[in-house]
Amino acid sequence: TVGDIKYRDGVMLAADTLCSYGTLAMFKDAKRLTTVGDNTLVGAGGEYSDFQKIQHMLEDITGDDRNYDDGYNHSPSEIYHYLRAVMYQRRNKMNPLWNNLLIGGFKDGEAFLGSVDMIGTAFTDDFLATGFGAHLALPILRKRWQPDMEEGEARELLEDCLRVLFYRDCRALNKVQVAKATAEGTIVSDPYTISTNWSSASFMQNAGNLQGDGGW
Repeated sequence: TVGDIKYRDGVMLAADTLCSYGTLAMFKDAKRLTTVGDNTLVGAGGEYSDFQKIQHMLEDITGDDRNYDDGYNHSPSEIYHYLRAVMYQRRNKMNPLWNNLLIGGFKDGEAFLGSVDMIGTAFTDDFLATGFGAHLALPILRKRWQPDMEEGEARELLEDCLRVLFYRDCRALNKVQVAKATAEGTIVSDPYTISTNWSSASFMQNAGNLQGDGGW
């Protein structure tokens, strides 16, 4: 799951670092948040190798911006529309890139958040989530999000969403990354572990009130 929200000073994205091979939690340090230029962030759920392909395509764009040396950098909205076109074109060729992408950024005093899925469906909002987060995190975001949140409040909200996903989704991990885009630029944190609490009665009780059956 990748989640992102707007807050008072910009946008913030968060994602765990688990990369599963089927049902096997195989890689626990897969970084799924990346920067594009000076003011855009992209987070991806889905097939990791397809995300690497997308990263190479985005690196070509930032390389062109650098080589032209005219002071112009593509905006978050332009990256969003480019990825929408790429995903839709690949879908039309019956060879989709198997990803759900969240694009966030901050340029010219405006925050931007957009979502693009594997068939090119695209929309923007004030908070977004992919994967299981669309079912488990969005209700939390709808209840607690405020447009004037401080950076610390935004980070706490995203961490709470990822914590719930770790409790409820067997394809999630409590090792996460957080990224932000503000007027000062973009930054992606190193992976870190969020705290968890397993003392809830629903976690302590054996499944079916049986003993020794491998339940909680």
